[in-house]
Amino acid sequence: MGDIKLNLKKTRESWRNEKLSVHLKRIFIIEKLTNIPGLILLSLFAIAFSFVIDKSGISGVSMILVVVIGLPAVFCIVRFPQIGIIIILIGAYFLMWIYGFISSFPLGTLMDGIEVLLILGFFIIQKKKADWGLFKEPIGVIVLIWVGYNIMQIGNPTAESRMAWLYTIRAVAAVMLMYFIFSYNIKTLPFLKLILKLWLLLALFGAFYAFKQEFIGFSESEMRSLSDPRVKALYFINGHWRKFSIFSDPVAFAYNMVAPALFCISMLFSPLKSWKKVVLGIMAGIFLQAMLFSGTRGAYVLVPVALVLLMIVNLNRNVIIASIIAGVLFALLIFTPSSSPSIRRFQSAFQPSEDASFNVRKENQKRIQPFIQTHPLGGGLGATGVWGTRFSPHSLLAKFPPDSGYVRVAVETGSIGLLLICTLMVIIIKTGINNFFSIKDPELRSYCLAMTIIIFAFAVGNYPQEAIVQFPSNIYFYLFTAIITVTKRLDIEKQKKNLSSNFS
Repeated sequence: MGDIKLNLKKTRESWRNEKLSVHLKRIFIIEKLTNIPGLILLSLFAIAFSFVIDKSGISGVSMILVVVIGLPAVFCIVRFPQIGIIIILIGAYFLMWIYGFISSFPLGTLMDGIEVLLILGFFIIQKKKADWGLFKEPIGVIVLIWVGYNIMQIGNPTAESRMAWLYTIRAVAAVMLMYFIFSYNIKTLPFLKLILKLWLLLALFGAFYAFKQEFIGFSESEMRSLSDPRVKALYFINGHWRKFSIFSDPVAFAYNMVAPALFCISMLFSPLKSWKKVVLGIMAGIFLQAMLFSGTRGAYVLVPVALVLLMIVNLNRNVIIASIIAGVLFALLIFTPSSSPSIRRFQSAFQPSEDASFNVRKENQKRIQPFIQTHPLGGGLGATGVWGTRFSPHSLLAKFPPDSGYVRVAVETGSIGLLLICTLMVIIIKTGINNFFSIKDPELRSYCLAMTIIIFAFAVGNYPQEAIVQFPSNIYFYLFTAIITVTKRLDIEKQKKNLSSNFS
């Protein structure tokens, strides 16, 4: 008995001498609560759990689950931002799909919360080990200017509603700041490759789901949404339904097929193994075929336009041969008569003067030009679209369909905002091209070029449609932008490492 008391006394003394972090690690991780503190904690939890169920029922259980699951999740996202990045990339892809089944679930708010936690974690790290280099680079500077200008829009004297600004800035500012989160936390090539593989897998899921919609049909929940006469007028064209896969609409679906298709095509000219290039070629074909199911003519033009930039920047024998072959195939596809509704709609994309919807957009843009010219600050953030209709339904802009990312920016933030967003696009593409020519590592060069091509496609595609507004495009646009910065930094680190190893 005396030996037991002596051992307990020694144990308590050793616990007092331990640091708190070491003490907690031993209790929870090493010994997995198989100790006296663990027994006490589990007993208290069981008593509290029973008491809450008895007094509050299901609502009490929900609160406990929020605490038990939510708090560790918050800690992991703040402490280990790589986990948060993976979560937000997956969540961005499935957000609208889940909404189709559970419209009441606040997944959008949850995504905003994850973004805020990642930003919070970033500034906590900066406080401990300051590194503000990202904010001094050209892309970082223009992103901050654009975010700052959008925040200043709260004082826009012509804005009809401050609530519309509040609802819009919540998404705009947080999403744009994700550029810094991605740039700072993608620190290794393996993690970069993990993100790219994850993205391609998610894109494949989206493509295969579109094949399911095309050849098997829509689900019951999807059919309910398509029963709306306004939706049917947009989605049912010439006796054929436009497909939208797991995304919010056919436009978002098409643009999110163009991006991985361009990545796969660009990587065909990289130093990858032959079998990997075969896989990428097959994936590119799947993405392009799925894109045709969307019936989004604005997306069809992006592939040949982006490939022109690829040919100019990465001019070599293989690229020239591939470009000639691709050009011949595109010409055959455009001018050869076809009975397929998807192919006929694809062909019409290269004859815009005969496209009724294109002519309507041109007329709308011409009608709104006087407003843009006389309002350099615009009509206020959120003045058009959903928030404009909700908070200022009787205003002129609430009834205006922008149908274009640049037109929306010009209408809401004026000619100043349009200049800033165009400057942002130019700086990103210019930085990507400069980095491509300065990066020494062939693999990193390939990733940089692929991202530059994708950003160029989004920049062009933002004119006929709103390319970077909906999930997941808004998140992935800044991921692709960040990868342009990351590849350059990783290459510099690799060259320094090689140089030091040569001298040692």
